Amino acid sequence: VLYPSAIFRDSDTLTSLGIKPYSETIPDSKYYHTGAYTVDTSGAEVVGTYASTARDVDTLKASMLDTINSQVASKQGAIDWYWARADKGGTAVPANIATYATTIYTEQATKETEVAALDTLDKIKEYENRAYTEVRKVATYNEDGSFKEYSGTESSAREINMLMHWTANPTDEADPAFVSLTAD
Repeated sequence: VLYPSAIFRDSDTLTSLGIKPYSETIPDSKYYHTGAYTVDTSGAEVVGTYASTARDVDTLKASMLDTINSQVASKQGAIDWYWARADKGGTAVPANIATYATTIYTEQATKETEVAALDTLDKIKEYENRAYTEVRKVATYNEDGSFKEYSGTESSAREINMLMHWTANPTDEADPAFVSLTAD
């Protein structure tokens, strides 16, 4: 039987032909190993589901610590040249850069302590998906599309991976639309 392609846009027609919508439930591979696949056709929708087994918490924590160390190496690597220049008799390391370097190591120690305290998969998932509210200024534009001004603010929910959330480098350009980011 050949049906016109338009039937796939009409759920009533599909239902009358005995064709059900399909959805699939796949566990997050970051936190779960996938297993056997099952299909349930008993309802109004066909649902495919993979069995899952939680990943080992200690293995996940070891990976999290590797991520922290990688972040520190990257952030310190971006500012190490200040010390190399100073060692060669050049300009001294600016105070804000020296403070930032110390802050990175302090944050590293804090994050390592926080990760050590995560003793369940749910706690790890929350740490890597922490609820925050971000407030930003709303930009308005001229008719030609160029920026005009900021007018009011808007809030939005965000999930932040705390492994990736660090104090900003003082040499980074400030986001003029940013107002605040607060944990929920």
